[in-house]
Amino acid sequence: MRRTDLSKSFLRLGVTFAWVIFVLGLAPRSVAAADIATSSASASVTVGGEVSHPLVLGAAALARLPRVTVQGSDHGVSDSWSGVPLSAILSAAGVPLGEALRGKNMALYVRISAADGYRVVYALAELDPQFRNEPVILADQRDGKALGVKEGPWRVIAPTDQRPARWIRQVTRIDVLRAPDAADPSR
Repeated sequence: MRRTDLSKSFLRLGVTFAWVIFVLGLAPRSVAAADIATSSASASVTVGGEVSHPLVLGAAALARLPRVTVQGSDHGVSDSWSGVPLSAILSAAGVPLGEALRGKNMALYVRISAADGYRVVYALAELDPQFRNEPVILADQRDGKALGVKEGPWRVIAPTDQRPARWIRQVTRIDVLRAPDAADPSR
């Protein structure tokens, strides 16, 4: 086989390989605004644990819940954040709040997980409007704009926290759990 024939064969093979990569969607591509909107639209937050009604909430379901806007400082930069109060999400899942949050229910806590494995914890009372004046929210907007890929599609904002360490980004899961009983070491 001559060198030019060999080059043509490799060229055909390269074009075929590139076509297969493109058709299968394996080719690297830049992240565009349309990609952010698509990933936000298909993303969801799962609410589970000790809830009466386990939920999987996408953007459309969250849009039907009450929304609020809060002011909060993220590492010295004050911003306006909009989203759904966590108490509204927990209420929709049948979690005891308000007058029902007493006695054994005071041992409930909320663990929030992110796409990267980061997790934070809130006592359930910290999220109840009868215990806290300023709501903790699941935000989808910062200063009126959708959260970017590194932050969203959802981020927890606790405006009265002195440090934003629990302002977890890329939220994927909210679990309501019960603190172990001190008399039961197996838990």
